Amino acid sequence: MTSRGKLLIIDDELSVRDSLGKWFREEGYDIGTAENASEALTRLAEQKWDLALVDIKMRGTDGIELQRRMREVDPSLITIIMTGYASVETAVNAMKNGAYDYPTKPLDPDEVTHKIRKALAEHNTQKENERLKEMAEVAHPPDFIGQSAAMQKVFAAIETVGPTDATVLITGESGTGKELVAGALHSLSHRSQANYVRINCAAIPETLLESELFGHEKGAFTGALKQKPGRVEEADGGTMFLDEIADMSRPLQAKLLRFLEDGTFMRVGGTQELRVNVRLIAATNRNIIDAIRQEQFREDLFHRLNVVQLRLVPLRERGEDVSLLADFFLRSFGISMNKNTRSIARAARQKLLAHHWPGNVRELRNVIERALILETTSEIQPASLPDFQIESHLHKTVAPKLTGAESLDDRMAAFERDLITAILEASHFSLSKTAEQLKISRHALRYRMQRLNITSGTEQDTAFFEGKESSP
Repeated sequence: MTSRGKLLIIDDELSVRDSLGKWFREEGYDIGTAENASEALTRLAEQKWDLALVDIKMRGTDGIELQRRMREVDPSLITIIMTGYASVETAVNAMKNGAYDYPTKPLDPDEVTHKIRKALAEHNTQKENERLKEMAEVAHPPDFIGQSAAMQKVFAAIETVGPTDATVLITGESGTGKELVAGALHSLSHRSQANYVRINCAAIPETLLESELFGHEKGAFTGALKQKPGRVEEADGGTMFLDEIADMSRPLQAKLLRFLEDGTFMRVGGTQELRVNVRLIAATNRNIIDAIRQEQFREDLFHRLNVVQLRLVPLRERGEDVSLLADFFLRSFGISMNKNTRSIARAARQKLLAHHWPGNVRELRNVIERALILETTSEIQPASLPDFQIESHLHKTVAPKLTGAESLDDRMAAFERDLITAILEASHFSLSKTAEQLKISRHALRYRMQRLNITSGTEQDTAFFEGKESSP
């Protein structure tokens, strides 16, 4: 039978603990008991409890003080104070400390059962509302915007793939929004009401990642003091997102491959085969083909993950999306900082459009936040933006190998874009100096910049940026 919830009964009288424990076990609850505050806090540290029934009068720490200390350990814990001395003062103290109710002894089991069911139902409703709110934010992330053709393809793919159970591999540079795409895929699926579990494979030590994913049994390794379910069990019926999956060790890749085949796994140190129903979405900012060639990533796992592949293009290839995102971040930070800066000066916008953006959307967000902090006028000026000298050294000087996803023309255009933006920044965005270094005319340079979406500005805009009037 499915448990109705986990109840912790705290009373210094053995007869009370036994009788209440027997009653609520028969009602379908998982029961734990403690005879004093010290034992109760230990039980609370050992595992998660839904509700605690606490006697107000106990030897040592009383129920009111224990309630306060338990809420410090677990703010979500529901507490019901049992008292034999009902009074207005008792009720006020209990409620001020967060008690849900305060039934008097001798307890009526039916009445207490009703209170517990009501408390758990209200708590579950609150948690569900919070989860739905989070899901709504995931489904419509505010910075997941773009009008470029590349992003429109991504949006269309999300709408098509999201409602399915297909495994998805998301590739793209760091900061391009891979986690946002994964969240959107989950929110559009029939699993959207179930858990969405996220793990960054690069952020967890290799020795702990397997235990984090699949759980472990008590005594499986030093420090494994109790059984711990894995995140795949938490995601049962829902979606799991594995970010930076190319950083996972090959031995663990083999276990993940087996899990992907039929949903079965074993906890670390366990012998029982378990099974869950989880949709997997993975992402990496590495060149997965190079990782396979260097034997750092299993080819069979790649094929198993690559049912649907979504490639997120870098921000430098998204043209006017830079302006759209900059305006959005300006509005967002302007509200949170209570600043009157409401627009971006034309010269500053030119500077943003000309930058290479090695950190992609994440870098742009930080740049706008910094500019808004420094700016004292009603418009963000070029002086409030970074000089991008450090960032310019992050440009890729060697074009990566073709993966088959791009044509030679695409790759040549990307190389040309990188070269022009690098020289523009080195020349402090002077069109004349840039054209001179490239051995082309200013007209030819403007044409190439427009074709490559490096800037949408006119000659007059650029002249304004350089601090002089345009020549006739």
